[in-house]
Amino acid sequence: MTACGHAHGHAHTVPDVQQDGLLVMAIVINGLLTLVQVIGGLVSGSLSLVADAVHNLSDAGALFIALVARRIGRRPADGFQTFGYRRAELVGALINATTLNVIGLYLIYEATLRVATPPPVVGWTVVLVAVVALVVDVGTAMLTYVMSKHSLNVKAAFVHNVTDALGSVAVIVAGVVMILYQWYLADVIATVMIASYALYHGVGMTREASRILTLGVPLDIHVPALADALCVVDGVSDVHHVHVWELDECQRSFEGHVVIEQPDIRLAEQVQQLVRDVLERHGITHATIECEYGAVHERCRKGEVVAQH
Repeated sequence: MTACGHAHGHAHTVPDVQQDGLLVMAIVINGLLTLVQVIGGLVSGSLSLVADAVHNLSDAGALFIALVARRIGRRPADGFQTFGYRRAELVGALINATTLNVIGLYLIYEATLRVATPPPVVGWTVVLVAVVALVVDVGTAMLTYVMSKHSLNVKAAFVHNVTDALGSVAVIVAGVVMILYQWYLADVIATVMIASYALYHGVGMTREASRILTLGVPLDIHVPALADALCVVDGVSDVHHVHVWELDECQRSFEGHVVIEQPDIRLAEQVQQLVRDVLERHGITHATIECEYGAVHERCRKGEVVAQH
């Protein structure tokens, strides 16, 4: 079971209210840093510094969306959302990741325009602002580290901050190179590196959030193998109509038909419990099991079960 399985049990290290306060603090810090970096980038003429500023702005936006989504997600289930509102965080993560992808592509486009004739850059301004950004990025990452273990949305913001820290290091190196050698192409290279990091994480988080929102199978579960594991349970003749999905990154669900060898109610109850034990070993805590009765199915005994619709 993943770490978020423990989060589902409400075993948070930090209370929700305090976590929200940490997010607000991180939002304010990243907002102020973005303003400083934009001013520094415009004064120095550094595209990489502006790129890092835009990335930090996306972090502030990501943290804000994470905060709103967390508060919506804590709302209890009702007549309109019988599963509750937890998937709101996934929507927030998808928005954040998509925005990050767009920003990354735009920065690469801007960098390519400067390849032929890179403009002069004031290196010392770049280095000083990047050092401040590095300190803030590391501090923000520390604020969100604990929460990132239990939320894909907050994890997205945490990864952004770690990426920003690496980006700030790249900007510092580029600034030093420009000071020593007046090689202004280093600014373009640093911009491409920051944008590439943003795209790498943005694409990954987009795929993860999209997979869960579209009821995809958890990455560590192979449905035919799971069906085989259920089929060898004592008393089971066949398994079909198998569906496995995630309600969010912390809750896995199962639905399937289990054929019992004999029309015995007690046997069916025992089989259901054994099946649930197998499912729990795969991190599945919510299961809808429909029992049917029939003869032993040879295909099932040979471990050749496949998910059917």
